[in-house]
Parts: sequence; C-alpha cells; structure tokens
Amino acid sequence: MADLFPPFEPDAPEPPRRRFQAVPFRLLLPNLVTLLALCAGLTGIRMAIEGRLELALGAIVLAAVLDGLDGRLARMLHGTSRFGAELDSLSDFVCFGVAPGLVLYMWGLETLGSVGWIAALAFAICAALRLARFNVMLEDPNKPPFAGDFFTGVPAPAGAICVLLPVYLELIGLPRLVASPALAAFYCLGMALLMVSKLPAFSGKRLGARIPRDKVMPLFICVVLFVAVLVTWPWTVLSVICVAYLGALPFSVMRYNQLSRAYKARRAHAPAAELHPAPGPAGAHDDRPGPLN
Repeated sequence: MADLFPPFEPDAPEPPRRRFQAVPFRLLLPNLVTLLALCAGLTGIRMAIEGRLELALGAIVLAAVLDGLDGRLARMLHGTSRFGAELDSLSDFVCFGVAPGLVLYMWGLETLGSVGWIAALAFAICAALRLARFNVMLEDPNKPPFAGDFFTGVPAPAGAICVLLPVYLELIGLPRLVASPALAAFYCLGMALLMVSKLPAFSGKRLGARIPRDKVMPLFICVVLFVAVLVTWPWTVLSVICVAYLGALPFSVMRYNQLSRAYKARRAHAPAAELHPAPGPAGAHDDRPGPLN
C-alpha cells in the first residue's frame, strides 16, 4: 500500500528570483566615460563662472578627448546601446554647447551686452539642433556607403574647440583690441551656422581601426610627443589645430563631391543589391560615426 499511496511531500520552494538582471561591464564602461566627460563639461562651466578661463578651457578639451573615446570603446567592446547614444547627446550639449558659449561670454562677449549673450545663446542652440539632427540621420537607410566617413556639418566637439579660438589667441599673447569682442561674436555666429549647415566634414572615426604592426611603435611615439607639446604650449597647439581644421573644410567638401559623383556614376550601371548590401545579422558591430556607446 505504501507504494500505491506515497506520503505527501510539499513542493520544494522555488529559488528566489533576482530582481535586477546583471549588466555586462562592457556595456557600462563607455557610459562611464561619457559621464566623466559630462563632469568635465560641468566643471568647465564652474571655472568660467569663477573667472578661471584657463582651467575652463582645459576641462572642455578633456571633455572632447573623452567624447572621442567613449564611441570607440563602445564599438570595440560591442557595447552600443540606445541609452548610451541619448546620454552621449545630452553630455555633448552641455560640454560643447553650453560650456563653450559661457566661456566665450565670460571672456569678452559680456562687454557687448545683449548682443554678446545672443551670440553665445545662438551657439548653444545650434549645438542642440546639430546633435538632434545627427541622431535622426543615424537611422537613415538611404545614405550612400561613403557618407559614414563624413559628418553633416561641423561636429559639436570640433565646433566647441574652434569657437574658443579668440580665447586661445589672447592667452598666447595677442592683445585684445576694442573690436575683438565684436569680431568674436561674429565668429561665434559663424561657427554656429557651420554646425547646423549641410557642409560635409571629415569624421575621422574610422582612422586607426586597423594599424599595421610596423606602425604601432611610431604611433606611440607620435602620440607621446603630441601630448608633450600640447601640455607645454597648449594654446598655440590648439590655435594651430583650429586653423588647420577650418582650412581643411573646403578639401572635405571637394572630396565628398568627388565620391558622390563616382557613386552616382556607378549607381547608373550597377544593380541596387551591389550598392545597398543587405544588413548584417542582429547585434552586428556598428561602425557608423557618432555617439553609439
């Protein structure tokens, strides 16, 4: 009878369920770098309010360096996410829209009164519009393949570094003339328009994706020398970088138009499948430029 009617045994209790799912560290690291960039931008705002412009400029440059690292880390670690993209855009608006405009205003635009404030305000607004347009264009499936090598308009970090050129020139030793704030206001408006324009600018995001072994050691030496020169003569180096970048924009437009003409000519003679290959499998590595961390 014992075999026919076994004693009743209650069901074993289920193991407690974890309330939160563990997140891989590779997904967190790019976002942590983005938060560090945001902290640098906010620190730059504080330094500008306190009148310590050199520290404010250093904080903005540090934010730009960290902004260039977070996207690369995300692509290398396959840690891209929509959350990271939105966080990166918010951080970029603070670091490269609000902070540079405020630094420029505290430097000399305040002497122009409302006109100076409007120039700084226009720069911040154009930075926000540029970032919003960038996020929308990431999902455009009709972009030609070569478009990933170019930004549409000057990117926000480059715009932030270049708009501070009047401050660099004064820190080098050039005197501030009576007309300098007015010229800086026009220059600020010009950089704002470049950010929201459709001007193709080299992205540079794919540079260094693959480095030959024999080029690794020279690359390390060049990077160390560049950092040493930047730390020794920061304002001179930044001024040269700004002038070189702005001078390279016409060549960027010429290169984009050349690739566009070649693509249209090839499109007229090639099937659509060759021009727009099928997307890779879900979760494939995304090498598009931009805040994909």
